[in-house]
Amino acid sequence: MPTTTITPVSSSSSMSFSSSSSFTPNNKLDLFFSPDLIPAQVIAELHPSVHLRPLSSTDYHRGHLSVLSVLTHAPDPGYSAWLKQYEAMRSSPNTYYPIVIISKETDRIVGAGTVIVERKFLRGLGRVGHIEDIAVDKREQGKKLGLRIIQALTGLSESRDIGGCYKTILDCSDENIPFYEKCGFEKKENEMAKYAPEAAALPKPKTTPKVKAKL
Repeated sequence: MPTTTITPVSSSSSMSFSSSSSFTPNNKLDLFFSPDLIPAQVIAELHPSVHLRPLSSTDYHRGHLSVLSVLTHAPDPGYSAWLKQYEAMRSSPNTYYPIVIISKETDRIVGAGTVIVERKFLRGLGRVGHIEDIAVDKREQGKKLGLRIIQALTGLSESRDIGGCYKTILDCSDENIPFYEKCGFEKKENEMAKYAPEAAALPKPKTTPKVKAKL
């Protein structure tokens, strides 16, 4: 799994796009899932300059890949291929829950993250939430955006509306362990990874200990 980290986004990213002064509300977008599933408390505690919502089918144009590119290799496949991946993920119901944070001033993505729901045979056919690909624009630091993303994704994972995961897990760098401990996570076990031969030449996320939520 890719490393989950609160990673600053460079302002010089090659996939950046010109900003817009027109903020697009939820009802004008084709969203990945219902925004009503996001915990209301998280929305209420957001910094007033930003908006948190599910990923939209047009977020390629708001710099989605630019944000994710700070985590690992994220080449731009073009909008058609990006949209095909979006629709493929959305066709697996109750599995993927990608969210983004939008600047109200620019209508640009300044933060992102996803929780993936895994179905299990153990724990009474339980479910586990995997938090992935957390990134926050460094120009938005000081607004607790990383915290709000984690709160939103954990809330989604634990929500009875999507099945109620019995635990939520993520990977992070050593330097981010104190942050996740403040979010209620604890260090558990270790992460192992084996990359396919064709991926060997690509940049790899840092090997880090796995962090799991308290059971």
